[in-house]
Amino acid sequence: MPALAAPLSLLAERAPLVNGTAAAAALRPSASQWITIYFIAGYMAAILLLWHIPYLKELLWPFKILAVALHEFGHASAGVCTGARVESITLNPDEGGLTKMRGGNPYITLPAGYIGSAFWGALMVFAGFNVLAAKIVSVVIGIAMLATLIWAKNWLTRGITVLFIGLIAVLWWFKDAFYLRYFVLFLGVMSACYSLWDIVDDLIARRVNESDASAFARLCCNGCLPPQFWGVLWLLISFIFVGCAIIAALVVFKEE
Repeated sequence: MPALAAPLSLLAERAPLVNGTAAAAALRPSASQWITIYFIAGYMAAILLLWHIPYLKELLWPFKILAVALHEFGHASAGVCTGARVESITLNPDEGGLTKMRGGNPYITLPAGYIGSAFWGALMVFAGFNVLAAKIVSVVIGIAMLATLIWAKNWLTRGITVLFIGLIAVLWWFKDAFYLRYFVLFLGVMSACYSLWDIVDDLIARRVNESDASAFARLCCNGCLPPQFWGVLWLLISFIFVGCAIIAALVVFKEE
């Protein structure tokens, strides 16, 4: 037994090192993954640059409206899951949106807008590391857009959903969806950036008088916690979504 105890003891001592080495190898980006990471950084830089340049920032407007559509779809889908009847989704040219529903659980439907749009952004960033994943997620996004189209009550909402469904369909068939991957990746980075900025601008900096967070603050413990608290919490959740998406992609798509 003493002769067996020594090797077992040595193995136990080395196990954390082996596990740590395996984890580090799994998280080490491959050559193709580095290219995707560079694209993410480039997309972020371009978005932040265009965001503040007059006239050129209008190039981002359709993608901002898409991010708002995903925000509103988050409310609507959470409402459906909690028994609500969705009456309409409306998008405005000033990047605002409104979802009307009857019933549902407001503890779930109110945060589902900001958290939902961050989730969609993170999901698209994850899929942007792999062509097949981009195809699958683009179908899911297309279904979400079709549902939004069904609930749409104005022409802007209908137009923006049809536009992006059409773009996804074209890129799906063009060159074996090679460019679809980078399009989905851009949509993911744009949606994640817009969601994070929207939370900071609307909820933490309090640029608007009424928001999902202010309504949620009144609902929870009679307003004992301010809207900024919920804004910071939802911001942290959004960062976690994006971080987990990138880590998961590095592990899952290692052979890409």
